[in-house]
Amino acid sequence: MSLEIRAALAADKQRWFILWQGYLDFYQTELSVEQSSLTWQRILDPEFNMKCAVAIDDGLIVGFTTYNLQNSTWSEGGHCYLEDLFVDPAVRGKGVGRALIEYVKSYAIENNCSRLYWNTDEDNATARKLYDTYTLESGKRQYRIALN
Repeated sequence: MSLEIRAALAADKQRWFILWQGYLDFYQTELSVEQSSLTWQRILDPEFNMKCAVAIDDGLIVGFTTYNLQNSTWSEGGHCYLEDLFVDPAVRGKGVGRALIEYVKSYAIENNCSRLYWNTDEDNATARKLYDTYTLESGKRQYRIALN
């Protein structure tokens, strides 16, 4: 596997949408086409605080991650939040997820962040196997109030 990680480009749209749908299916979530299109537009907008990196193997995008910078009252440099990470099931276990995390980690370091963090479901054993090689789960509980 000759893996390349780079920022998403407009030309990546079709393959990103396929992987994005796989990600939504994994989490048993449905989003409108409009919301998914808005997410893609935000990824490409240099003025919007959302980035996306893609993993390419032999010319095919096989994974992606989205991430953004966050201000913090606890840190001068703020934090970096890795929001989404998805790897094509056909290439899982070959280092794609780790390479995407490392790419975001480098971005966070370059931007003087004091923390890189992400969430996953407690029962996502496959992802947690990778994540636990970085650090143990934080012990925090996330609370959500739906506003719309």
